[in-house]
Amino acid sequence: MKKLALILALLASCSVWAQGDAEAGKAKAATCAACHGADGNSIMAQYPKIAGQHPGYIEKQLKEFKLAMTTGGTQGRNDPVMGGMVMALSEEDMSDLAAYFSSLPISENVTPESSIEVGKQLYNVGDAERGIASCTACHGPRGNGTSLSGFPKISGQNAEYIKLQLEKFRSAQRNNDMNSMMRSVAAKLSDDEITSLSQYVGGLH
Repeated sequence: MKKLALILALLASCSVWAQGDAEAGKAKAATCAACHGADGNSIMAQYPKIAGQHPGYIEKQLKEFKLAMTTGGTQGRNDPVMGGMVMALSEEDMSDLAAYFSSLPISENVTPESSIEVGKQLYNVGDAERGIASCTACHGPRGNGTSLSGFPKISGQNAEYIKLQLEKFRSAQRNNDMNSMMRSVAAKLSDDEITSLSQYVGGLH
């Protein structure tokens, strides 16, 4: 019964997240373009593409950046740049921005040949001996994630950004993942595996 209540609450929250006004979000998105690009496809590899991302996920991250700022970093997601950017945003602003960027198409990336073998193995199968779950379990075979479960779309994402996030999860510098799932996986990955996996995911489409 508790599990059912949790699922219903999650579905309800996601339906609320999806109600932003994309046109209003477009008018509010000017300051986002400097890092994420006017069309949500950042050309600076250390910043994420947010075009085509699930609106609920975008909104959740914006709220957690703000939460980190208002709690002195004890809660939410710590990032000095994004923390400063979101402080003036209302919940309606966040919802509108999420609706706008999610409506835009994400650009494609290409996976280097050298990263395919290791990246594909980890992504599709994981490593049972080391207790590493496959990425497909949450993000799907094409890396599209699932909006209702809160798992983000990662296909086509900037590989350098993915690499930075995996490193942050590995060191627990980033800790806003559900049930520590990303921290658990990343803690078992080597530097080379993180690089290969990041580049493989970036080329999924």
